[in-house]
Amino acid sequence: MNINTSHITTERPWDGWLLLVVCTLIGIGVVMIYSASGITASWNLGDSTFFLFRQLIYVAFGIAALVFGLKLDYRWFQRLAYPILIGTIGLLLLVLIAGTEVNGSKRWIRLASFNIQPAEIAKISIAFVLAYSMAKKHDKIKTFMIGVLPHLLLIGVIIGLLMLQPDFGSSVLITTLMGAMLFFAGTRLIYIITGVAICIVGGGFAITLADYRMQRVLAFLNPWENQDSSAYQLVESLISIGSGGLEGRGLGEGLGKLGFVPELHTDFIGTAIAEELGFAGVLLILFLFLMFAFRGFKIAMQARDYFGRYVAFGLTFIITLQAAVNLCVISGLLPTKGLTLPFISFGGSSLIMCMFATGVLLNISKCAEDTYALKREKSKAEKEREDWNRKRERILREHQENRAL
Repeated sequence: MNINTSHITTERPWDGWLLLVVCTLIGIGVVMIYSASGITASWNLGDSTFFLFRQLIYVAFGIAALVFGLKLDYRWFQRLAYPILIGTIGLLLLVLIAGTEVNGSKRWIRLASFNIQPAEIAKISIAFVLAYSMAKKHDKIKTFMIGVLPHLLLIGVIIGLLMLQPDFGSSVLITTLMGAMLFFAGTRLIYIITGVAICIVGGGFAITLADYRMQRVLAFLNPWENQDSSAYQLVESLISIGSGGLEGRGLGEGLGKLGFVPELHTDFIGTAIAEELGFAGVLLILFLFLMFAFRGFKIAMQARDYFGRYVAFGLTFIITLQAAVNLCVISGLLPTKGLTLPFISFGGSSLIMCMFATGVLLNISKCAEDTYALKREKSKAEKEREDWNRKRERILREHQENRAL
């Protein structure tokens, strides 16, 4: 007896735990952005709620993006892989031509009173493109010429455009994403090890070519010797984190926002959390991101096709990786980089794309096989099989008894 499991989907319409985690992170972000930016916004802009209202607008757009990702069948993105790739490359080219330059970098496209950061879009969109390619080449993913080389060339183009901005941090994240997805897809370990070695050499070479990158590395290695120059932001972050202690100074009572820690409401929002909510607040953030990773990777493992599996893994990995890097940067475990804390830092591009990615993850979870329903179907089929066998034995026994008479 065959069991038809094609109709078996999750009992929940989507993964409610994942949505709860993301909503909690966004809520914490809104509160902490207001706490971290209120004073400086009042000083510089005359409106203490300026960044708060902007973030609420971004949240509204993010909700629309999340609903879009949830409602649209994720398989559509498999068909749109090439338009997504072309659009991503187009945005990365456009920012080089018409982008707004800030501190020597062209990373933002000005649209009315808002800024669009193509690198944040690329981090999410490339996961779809890689997932499409790897699913298409699944049977040959272990071969270098078909399973690995095309992805290296693709990412090489993206990284080249990012480095022209320049955006070294996003380049490292996207390169790591490619390696992780190739490993998850089952490529040979030797290719991964060789790629890591090449990236280390190439990354070191890129650092030595730019004085500001080298200064960041030196500041990371000796922050207290460079606290008046290149390590100022890191040292002030460490002081603020240390002053928070276990329980924190209290919500709204942090001192880093008085101009001591630059970019406190954006890249260093984690510092504000550590200072005002203490180590307990940091543990809460870590727990939430670990839960996000757990639910996301679980969705990937339960996806019904290779494309859904690779997309779910890629989206979960890139968001979790960026969160880990950001938290390591503010605590001095990695050199300073301009990477936001997903769902929490102020900024529209990152928040909207992360919420869109969440919607896609929820969509994939909705289409995942329901193991409980599958077990029930198997149990039902087994019971029917046993009933049939008993009925068959009874018929045979009655037939033999009739023949004996």
